[in-house]
Amino acid sequence: MKNYLKQLAAAMLMLVAVHPAQADVLLLVHGWAANANTWAQSGVLPTLQQADWRYAGVLTTTHNQVMLVAPVQTTSSNKVYLAHLVAEAPLMLQAGQLLAELDYVAQHHPGEKIILAGHSAGGVVARLALIHQNAPAVNTLITIATPNLGTPRALDGLEVVDSKPFFCPGPGIDFMKTVLGGNNYDYLKVSRAALIDLAPASTGSLTAWLNHQSHPAIEYHAIIHLAQQQGDGIVPAFSQDLNQVAALSGKAQQHVLVSGHGLTPADGQVLVSILSGR
Repeated sequence: MKNYLKQLAAAMLMLVAVHPAQADVLLLVHGWAANANTWAQSGVLPTLQQADWRYAGVLTTTHNQVMLVAPVQTTSSNKVYLAHLVAEAPLMLQAGQLLAELDYVAQHHPGEKIILAGHSAGGVVARLALIHQNAPAVNTLITIATPNLGTPRALDGLEVVDSKPFFCPGPGIDFMKTVLGGNNYDYLKVSRAALIDLAPASTGSLTAWLNHQSHPAIEYHAIIHLAQQQGDGIVPAFSQDLNQVAALSGKAQQHVLVSGHGLTPADGQVLVSILSGR
């Protein structure tokens, strides 16, 4: 009997050696008027790193070619990639870039679970990529302060673009100061198509169409930012809730965070909590 137990234990050790535990891959998607560095500057990436999620590099797409910038060698540990998109471009164009970067991750990490997390407009872009017929298998989607049903603040930005920048009414100027940190009319101008995509959902709009498309049967989480009763000052609370999306009603878990629209280390802590519970 003792010899049998020894042989069984040895066999189990061999199985562990031949089939090590699979790691997970997290791909973070920034929002409008942001870039890949947002995750580090906000404290989200350092928080993930403290929880043993290893930074692997930035993925960027140019002319349909995906490049890994500043790669860091990682093997069996959980990994974090940062997606870099053209934030001012139409969301469909950004989704095409993200789809290429998702393909890169899937090809370089076969058999590993992929988790997508998108902040603000990045959450909408992530969903646009997920519903594509050729999208790689993704295990989980996490949206953070995402305007799933659009936001009236995008209309404020369009108001600035479509009127004289220095003579527009208060809400438009306030939008520039709040989101861009100054009167950056030029950025709003080149972002016009993205702002249209982020406007409140209505007949014929991108979000209205997206919200009625079939979504993959995966795990969904919505981190909802509340700086005031109705939302975070940029996106209404109901728009941040994935359960308000017709195709996902009742399928998403909510995580409420007292915060303004921007990312903070607290978002990293919620991400760690979600990821550790999978």
